[in-house]
Amino acid sequence: MLQALLYSLEHKIPLVAFSQDHCYSMFDDPLVDSLHYVYHEPKAKIVPSIDQLLETAEIQKVLFLETPEAISSALRPHWAKAIEGRAHVVQAQPDMLELVPPATSKGNGVKILLNHLGISPDEVMAIGDGENDIEMLQLASLGVALANGSEKTKAVANVIGATNDDDGVAQAIYDYAF
Repeated sequence: MLQALLYSLEHKIPLVAFSQDHCYSMFDDPLVDSLHYVYHEPKAKIVPSIDQLLETAEIQKVLFLETPEAISSALRPHWAKAIEGRAHVVQAQPDMLELVPPATSKGNGVKILLNHLGISPDEVMAIGDGENDIEMLQLASLGVALANGSEKTKAVANVIGATNDDDGVAQAIYDYAF
């Protein structure tokens, strides 16, 4: 994670570090604030240095905030190569690039929950729109991608549902769960 923090500062790309129920950043930036106001993540605590950030929190994942063009042309190729095998590079939104530990995914989280509850994946429907939903959709017996989702997500889904704006989640539950 140190490598990501250094890259963020060097290239002046806002980065948010996630630790348990907290978010941290070295950038006091509207993009960082948007995670709280738009996506309801905890408001990022601004820390003045990498050292203080690393002393304050055990980082579980980092999120770069940048234009979709910059992510696809520079950030994603750089990080896919730089952390190959040590972490995963995923995108939930076109303007966000996440670096997460290899075993971290919604699919693994759902597996743990299903094992705990004694439920088979054959009894599960999953709904998603982002690249970070792919493993979860593949695990479920019915994977529904929303129409406005990423192309990679739609490619693994069993069904393409309506968009988020057209109540795609509610419609999928109505159509397939009831």
